[in-house]
Amino acid sequence: MEDPQDDERSFESFVAARLAALYRYAMVLTRDRHDAEDLVQEALTRTGVHWRRIVRKDDPEGYVRTAMLRIMTNRWRRPRREVAVAEPPEPAVEDSGLEGLLADASLRGRLAELPPRMRAVLVLRYVEERSEKEIARLLGCSTGTVKSQASRALAKLRTALDTQEVDHG
Repeated sequence: MEDPQDDERSFESFVAARLAALYRYAMVLTRDRHDAEDLVQEALTRTGVHWRRIVRKDDPEGYVRTAMLRIMTNRWRRPRREVAVAEPPEPAVEDSGLEGLLADASLRGRLAELPPRMRAVLVLRYVEERSEKEIARLLGCSTGTVKSQASRALAKLRTALDTQEVDHG
């Protein structure tokens, strides 16, 4: 019989090791620190309940990322209901790499204009340095889709940045 404490320790180890990466992914999907924190928390809460089953799969992180993407898709379809609280329940996650990315307002704005899947592909590829195969597995699509999404997203970014240079040049 499996020990529930082993599952809990396994889940806690996973969260400790991958929280920053999951938060970066959530930031790209939501473009807001608080929404990103909520997304990570909700995804981990949902997946933590079924961790024993999830950890047996080949890619538990991919499962969590897919859950995050599905949660976001559902949020886009529903009206927002926010509840204000006096104090945040936990301190924010600090990530100097993410801070540098977010400091570039032009790039941040251009990324925000991309559809969510294109943003996710670019961040997984260039921020998290994932392979096309890994990205395909994480997003539940083919490597061809990853390649085409990345190509289209980069083309859109180049066009937008070229247009910006002409406007300001």
